[in-house]
Amino acid sequence: MAPPWQVYTHGTHSSREAILNREVQETPRRERNHPFSPGRQPNRSRADLPVPPATPPRPSVLEKWGWLDLATFRVSFILLTAVATYHFRPFRLPALYAALFGVLLGLAGVLLEMRLRHSSLKRLIGAVVGAIAGILCAYLMALVLSGTNIEPKTQSFLQVALLLVMSYLGMIIGANKGDLLNLQALGGLFGAERTPRRMYKVLDTSVIIDGRIADIGDAGFLDGLLLIPQFVLRELQLVADSSDSLKRNRGRRGLDILQRLQKIAHLQTQIIEDDFPFLRDVDQKLIELAKRYEAKIVTNDFNLNKVAQLQGIQVLNINELANALKPVVLPGESMRVFILKEGKEPNQGVAYLDDGTMVVVDNARRMISRTIDISVTSVLQTTAGKMIFGRYEEGRPADRGPAERSRERDRAANHQSPGPSARPEGSEEPERAGRYPPAETGS
Repeated sequence: MAPPWQVYTHGTHSSREAILNREVQETPRRERNHPFSPGRQPNRSRADLPVPPATPPRPSVLEKWGWLDLATFRVSFILLTAVATYHFRPFRLPALYAALFGVLLGLAGVLLEMRLRHSSLKRLIGAVVGAIAGILCAYLMALVLSGTNIEPKTQSFLQVALLLVMSYLGMIIGANKGDLLNLQALGGLFGAERTPRRMYKVLDTSVIIDGRIADIGDAGFLDGLLLIPQFVLRELQLVADSSDSLKRNRGRRGLDILQRLQKIAHLQTQIIEDDFPFLRDVDQKLIELAKRYEAKIVTNDFNLNKVAQLQGIQVLNINELANALKPVVLPGESMRVFILKEGKEPNQGVAYLDDGTMVVVDNARRMISRTIDISVTSVLQTTAGKMIFGRYEEGRPADRGPAERSRERDRAANHQSPGPSARPEGSEEPERAGRYPPAETGS
């Protein structure tokens, strides 16, 4: 009897591709009625993807007026640049063309502002420092060119080209390296800025089908943004459309779990369409996606767990969490278990705890279908889970199983019922044990 979390695990790469290809061939072309079905809307755009059910709050009156002030400032800036170019007429342009050039220049400035307003303070400081460094380098190189015998027109062109190229390179390199700046070293000058970092978590197919991720989310132990790749949805759809009833139920359970995750108010989920066509294996796609978003992978797959950790990606394994939450059992302690079946070794019985932990009990083969008290002898912790070994002592009491208790109740009812079915005279009274006393007959 396998623990409940071992219902679905990823196999090897070759077997996984063969199963998916076979299920694609066996899948009938029918209408996809599930809301997560990729085949329901073939030309589904990014805007049509499911969004969290929580509706965003309405903007306040101050926020609306803030947007109006910003729009007024942008329009004023565009008009100001148009008036300035109309007045000065650069490049000896006519009045109308100069005003149009000013409008285009103002629009370019507004677009640049809209782009830069979402950048962090570290990137902006890095870009400014890099641009200043590039301008200084261009100035020094222009001084060197001024001492040469190059003709004035070519020398002016080289100086302007060096200024543009070095400024651009300094700005781009400074912006990319700006995240390495430590603003706290400046004495709290920029300490008021809070740059929230979103914690991304990529869900694997195995953890979705397992279902415990929804219970963990309901308990509030998940934060950040849960990313559900589109190729994981396709894999779930292939499993849900399988001809095998067991696989079909697992796939549909996974789709129901996704719906349950989206209905959790404090949890954010997003379906992303990022794909890697040059990679055929889903595990490799998950690893590349985690690298792109600097995210953690939530999975139950042991092989994916090891490969991702080797590549420096953090992994959240639900099985490891379940093993960490199991109660600690020490050798010598007593525990009460229900013997379910016989073990592999002679005179052994096997029991299971509520969390799926297997308990191997010596001297308990005769106690099948009974609840007994045992003494723990050793505990074995493996990558697959925990095993507990114990021993049953003959002198300890044991509760009879439900089947035996049912037979005793039937025998008691037969002895208490009058008529032809009563016990004939001279027959021995059957031995009764437990809570049922022997039936009394009236004289």
